[in-house]
Amino acid sequence: MCIFAPMPAQIYNPFEAFNFSNRNCFLSGKALTSDEEKIQVFPTWLMNSYNLADQPFKLLDESISTYKDLKIPCAAAVNEQYFEPLEAEIAAAFDAGYEAVKQVDELKLFQWAGKLLYGILFNEIQSGIKQQHASGQEFNISQSLIHKFSNLHLMLQSIDQPIIFEDFTPFSLFLFKVNNEADLFGYRDEINTLTFSLRIKDFGLIICLQDNGANRVYHKDILEKIEGQTLHPIQFEEFNARIFYSAYLFNRLPEYNILPVGDETYIEAMPLRGMSSKPLFDNWMNKTYGQVLENFWKKWGFLLLEIIKDPENPMSYLLDTDGKPINATAIELSL
Repeated sequence: MCIFAPMPAQIYNPFEAFNFSNRNCFLSGKALTSDEEKIQVFPTWLMNSYNLADQPFKLLDESISTYKDLKIPCAAAVNEQYFEPLEAEIAAAFDAGYEAVKQVDELKLFQWAGKLLYGILFNEIQSGIKQQHASGQEFNISQSLIHKFSNLHLMLQSIDQPIIFEDFTPFSLFLFKVNNEADLFGYRDEINTLTFSLRIKDFGLIICLQDNGANRVYHKDILEKIEGQTLHPIQFEEFNARIFYSAYLFNRLPEYNILPVGDETYIEAMPLRGMSSKPLFDNWMNKTYGQVLENFWKKWGFLLLEIIKDPENPMSYLLDTDGKPINATAIELSL
C-alpha cells in the first residue's frame, strides 16, 4: 500500500524525509532564520489563565517536561499572519464561555486543537529520536501512525493555505455546556487515536481529529438525547470516556485523494468502508469500557466493580435504566 499520495507543490509532508528538526517551520517546512522562531504548544494565554507554565507534563517515554517547555519551530510570518489571529479568536471565545465557543467555526476549533495535539506529537517524536540516537538505534514508528499523523498535518495546512475539504468533515466535534467548578483545567489527549478533550469555564469540548465524522455517527442515539442539555461534570466525563473508547475501537485508516486545482488544494475522502465488509468499529466490550470510565471518574472514586456490577448495563449518569436522559440537577455529587 502506498502510504504517501503525491503532494501538490505547496503542500509539505514532514514524514516523507522525517524532518523534525528545529531548523524548519513545522507547518510549511520552510527554512527558519533563527532558533527563536518558535511558538508555544499550549498558548501563552491558556497557560496564564490556569497557571500551567511550570506544571509538569509527562511525555509518552515517561520523561517529564513542563507546559512552557513544549514548543514547536514556526516561521515568524506564519505565526503573525495565521496563528496569532486564530489564538486571539479562540482565547476570546473560551474566555466568554459556551455560547461564544458555539459560534466559532468548527474548522477553526479543529485547527486550534490539531495544532496543539500535533505540537505535543512533534515534541514526542523529537524526544524519541534523541533517545534512540543516544542508544545507537534508529527511531521507529509504525506505518499506520505515520499515515494518521501525516494526514493530520496535511489538514492543519488549511490554516495557511487554500485547502478545501470536498463534501466531508475530517473530524468529529462534540461541545457541551457543563456546570464546571471555577478555575478548573481539565485536559486529556490520546495521541495514537488523535483524540482531544478540554473542560474549562462552563463547557466541555471533545474532538476526534482523524475519523471523518465516524464517531459522531456511532454515538448518534445518545447524542440525540443529551445534546443541548447542560451536563454535570460526571456526565461530561462519562461521554468523554465513551468517545475515547470508541476512538480506540475505530478500525479504519482514512484515505484521501489530494487534487490541486490552480492555487487551491481539494481533499476528497475515500469511502471509509472501502473494500472491507467489517464494521467501522470493533466490538464494544463493557468491561474494557468500564476500565476507561473508572479512569475518567477517578475524582468521584467509583471502582470498576461498581461500574460493571451489572455487566450488561454499566453504571451511567447520562441515561437512566429506561434509557432516558438524567437531568444534571438531579445528581447530588460534587462538581
